[in-house]
Amino acid sequence: MFVEQILPQARERLATIGAAASVTDAAEVTSRLHADLVVVCNETGSMVGVITKTDIVSQIGRCGADGCSARVDTIMTREVLSSHANEALQDVWMAMKARGLQRMPVVGHDGKPLGILYSRDVLQSLLGEVKNEEALLRDYVMNVGYR
Repeated sequence: MFVEQILPQARERLATIGAAASVTDAAEVTSRLHADLVVVCNETGSMVGVITKTDIVSQIGRCGADGCSARVDTIMTREVLSSHANEALQDVWMAMKARGLQRMPVVGHDGKPLGILYSRDVLQSLLGEVKNEEALLRDYVMNVGYR
């Protein structure tokens, strides 16, 4: 099973913002789209980092009552683990598990974001695949359909 098979779900969760946007703009995006992870893009639309709700809340907490004019690119995470549509879900899960990630961006070969994978969706897809293989094996062992 590959990432492309759950890409429709991942596309629904995609939220992006420009690198020059303010942290308050990012807060608006997360509240409007109910997104926990926002992909930060450069002028050409390629991913240059990510920002989380936690990053935004921390920064706004430091800004005080005057508002926050800090740019997203000053607080974003630049080194981002991402996946591609042609990657095996098993490999993606192992990478997410190793780094303790709940969400991971999916990018095209041009670096432009395609969606956000949630670990829950990856695990559900892998579990569904295992259940299907188990049923096929059971049918084979029981000679169902071979009489």
